[in-house]
Amino acid sequence: MASKLYVGGMSLSTTSESLRTHFEQCGKVVSAAVVTERDTAQSRGFGFVEMSTDAEAEGAIATLNQKPLDGQPLTVNVAKSRMEKSGPKSDRNPRL
Repeated sequence: MASKLYVGGMSLSTTSESLRTHFEQCGKVVSAAVVTERDTAQSRGFGFVEMSTDAEAEGAIATLNQKPLDGQPLTVNVAKSRMEKSGPKSDRNPRL
């Protein structure tokens, strides 16, 4: 298990600081970031939290998944690496 978590379903009013504070109940937060639109700086409704240990990350998933923050239930699970999400390049636009 990795200590980096994906957090989805966030309210557009949630900030990186409020996200960090919310996750600190489960242990030491190394980083917390709300992903924003490049042009408008508006929240995209998801972000990432890195806990200091795998055990704390597991505890955060168990404790905070589907629990509300700023009125919205959060989806909390292990973040996938960019490599995992994209898959092998040969699967994209195969040439015939």
